[in-house]
Amino acid sequence: MANASAKRIAHQNETAVRSLKLGMVIPTIISLLLRFFFRRSSLPPSKTSLAIYVVTFFPSLFLSNYLIKIGTPRRDPTTGTLLSYGEDLAQPGVTEWCFDILYITWACQVGSGAFGEWFWFLYMVIPLFAIFKLWSSVISPFMNGRSSSIQDPAAAEADNQPTSKRQEKLRKRSEKGDPRVRTQTRK
Repeated sequence: MANASAKRIAHQNETAVRSLKLGMVIPTIISLLLRFFFRRSSLPPSKTSLAIYVVTFFPSLFLSNYLIKIGTPRRDPTTGTLLSYGEDLAQPGVTEWCFDILYITWACQVGSGAFGEWFWFLYMVIPLFAIFKLWSSVISPFMNGRSSSIQDPAAAEADNQPTSKRQEKLRKRSEKGDPRVRTQTRK
């Protein structure tokens, strides 16, 4: 069964790698075709447009090569059996964020070809999302954790009150000195 899971992940990775390789070429072609058919006045692209394209192309090239490198399954050259399925490209976290950046870059390339250079403002979603993640996972918990450590001990004791009926019974027994209840002190 574990081999079936590895084969499934390898197949998903091969599909994702194929999409990544096509994704590096197709948005550029679509952008040029859209410019040619609908916005001939924007041909040849302006220096600003080319500069934006080049500046965003290199990070997307780096990310796609990274994803292709970690996600390409390795097979035995003689028999074709699966040696390693690579990293799972469907996993959440950094891999997912890499795909998001690539998708936004490709959308901006196609959108700028269809609608104009102002479409590159969509690219601002990436740093805004990074700021949001930084705030929600690092800064806000730090600030909330710091303010809760300053609160008075009576409020902290009120937060530690038992919630279930069983815990309430055990607390009452321990207050009476029942030998069946062993009290533990927290460090």
